[in-house]
Amino acid sequence: MKKPRILALGWEFPPVYNGGLGVACYGITKALSTKADITLILPKSDAEVQIPNIDLIGLNKVDIEQLKKVQEPIGYETFVNLEKIKANFLPYQEEQEITNTIIEVKEVKKFSYVDEIEKFDITELYGDDVVEKIHKYAKIAVKIAVTKEFDVIHAHDWVTFVAGCNIKSATGKPLVLHVHALETDRSENGDRNLAFHIEKGAMEYADKVVAVSQYTAEQIERLYSISPDKIEIVHNGIEPVQSFKSPKNISGKMVLFLGRLTDQKGPGYFIELAQRVIKKFPDVYFVMAGTGDKLKKLIENSANQKISTKFHFTGFLNRDKVLQLYSMADVYVMPSISEPFGLSALEAAQFGVPCIISNQSGVGEVLTGALKTDFWDISAMTKHIVSMLDNNEAKDKVVADMFADLQNISWDKTADKLLKVFSRVVK
Repeated sequence: MKKPRILALGWEFPPVYNGGLGVACYGITKALSTKADITLILPKSDAEVQIPNIDLIGLNKVDIEQLKKVQEPIGYETFVNLEKIKANFLPYQEEQEITNTIIEVKEVKKFSYVDEIEKFDITELYGDDVVEKIHKYAKIAVKIAVTKEFDVIHAHDWVTFVAGCNIKSATGKPLVLHVHALETDRSENGDRNLAFHIEKGAMEYADKVVAVSQYTAEQIERLYSISPDKIEIVHNGIEPVQSFKSPKNISGKMVLFLGRLTDQKGPGYFIELAQRVIKKFPDVYFVMAGTGDKLKKLIENSANQKISTKFHFTGFLNRDKVLQLYSMADVYVMPSISEPFGLSALEAAQFGVPCIISNQSGVGEVLTGALKTDFWDISAMTKHIVSMLDNNEAKDKVVADMFADLQNISWDKTADKLLKVFSRVVK
């Protein structure tokens, strides 16, 4: 049987990534590579990262002068036209300022600037010019795509959706969008900003939309008005790791939070939880790992709550340091306000750390053994933490249930489900 040929569009990919998107893109692509032939186009690639059966193309490595000679189909159409943007836009910050913007999101719009490509050499994947970056990426990706043979386009998250739609328009190949997160998750103004309109326009134009959870699928249907017939649910997997235990340099137990420090992840609730739990267990330490726009405010809040001696901020950590934190943690808490999936909970579970997650987290659909409550129910979440710290029998039960869940979760199973989605759109 002939292997399917996939043109994948990614933004984050090891070793260049900011969070869960890069981990998921790597896990999915690696698993698919054993079952399909893949061309993966990235903004930035590393020569040391090589995966068998994957043609890994970093735009920082392509020969732009040679690519300019490539001819696209005459008169192909783009799905979004941006007249003018003041490029002060970042999808992971709370306050966004976009002015003098004219947005046209539609299937029919002549794309007359294809030849105007330039070397794509960026130091940061995101930043105040992210909109310009995704359009430069799209222009070059189209040039590359028309020189390749493939059956389906697989675009990861909104930053690659413009490229995906333009490649579909240029080649006529079916487009599958993989939604790892939504702008309505990331931002309070997600229903009004540019990223939302790109997401909505792309989902309307795509052949299929893959959601990483039922929770996300319902958001896509309700907030973006996408037909449920177009949406497929494919949960994330997990890369097996050899768990270990590390000694702590503190005398008491440790409760861990890991993620971007934005309102979406609920870090303010974690501080409130710490304040309540420390009253019951003065020797418990709380660790908040990660960085983001709320870091300074959170440090001030912990000081105001008079818990700063029991509360530690690590800032950004590399992969090895993250694994070391899991190996020391006694409880993992994910109080997210809106979490499409939540890979970090699966990672903590692999280390035998009992997880307490919000009901607004997609990972709870597969990690059924974790303790769950609404993100705003501080009293219930506090009780769960206290139980895991004080009741070894209850803790062992949660850990055993989560280990049982992990037996059914893998990137290989994720890849198999994706192949079934691709087969439904390939004529």
